Amino acid sequence: MSDAPAATDEWVPSPLERERAAYRQRATRRSILIAAAASLVAVVAVALTLTSSPGWPAFRETFFNVDKAIDSLPAVLSGLWMNIRIMLVCAVAIGIIALTMAILRTLRGPVFFPLRALATAYVDIFRGLPLLLLLFLLGFGMPALRLAGLPNSALFWGGLAITLSYSAYVAEVFRAGIESIHPSQWAAARSLGLSYGKTLRYVVLPQAIRRVTPALMNDIVSLQKDSGLVAVLGIVDAIRAAQIETSLDYNYTPYVVAGVLFLLLTIPMARFTDWLARRQGLHGGMR
Repeated sequence: MSDAPAATDEWVPSPLERERAAYRQRATRRSILIAAAASLVAVVAVALTLTSSPGWPAFRETFFNVDKAIDSLPAVLSGLWMNIRIMLVCAVAIGIIALTMAILRTLRGPVFFPLRALATAYVDIFRGLPLLLLLFLLGFGMPALRLAGLPNSALFWGGLAITLSYSAYVAEVFRAGIESIHPSQWAAARSLGLSYGKTLRYVVLPQAIRRVTPALMNDIVSLQKDSGLVAVLGIVDAIRAAQIETSLDYNYTPYVVAGVLFLLLTIPMARFTDWLARRQGLHGGMR
């Protein structure tokens, strides 16, 4: 047997490649430093402008009172838990209704025209009505009818209004994903003997949902914020709790507390959405 050392397949970058990598690292560090410096200058400029204004002491006392923020935090947090529960329940209902409407709108053949027309009317009506108006119509109108078997809870009708409105938007997102699948995928699945339902379930929907996931995540971010609109019906969520705390002494710090809590919910979700979009190749690289 030969005692010669075995050849390795380990790749060794050339001097030119190492030089290019070093240049990219320097350019990245320089970009980060410039961005940090520009951000710091902007923040300092805004802070100096605010704190040097004549009304800053009164503004700070009214909107950024630390003692008031601490006192109101438990009540606003309790209200935020109501927003989270509304968002979670509505998100599940929205997904089911929206996917159903999207499938109905993509059915082909004249026999399915009534279903397509019904789904189209649903989307047109609830996407066209402002959410706040829908909250008023359902939250105040439906309990006044006193229909047997239906709850009179403002929470129920407020959640239903949010569900109806958002499911119309999300249905179009799902439909876009379904129609983005090439017809050859349908034809290949049907040629293998899969029924229309199995083709939709095992071939089309997995690809469609994966393609529209970033758009769906953006809708969830919006849903987190719009869950606060139920406060107009008297439901004690984070915004309503902040309003109650403010009415005690007309200090508006609780509204700022509610805003910060909503940001703590929505910003991580927004960054996760951006990461997911980049992972799926939907965002271009940095330039």
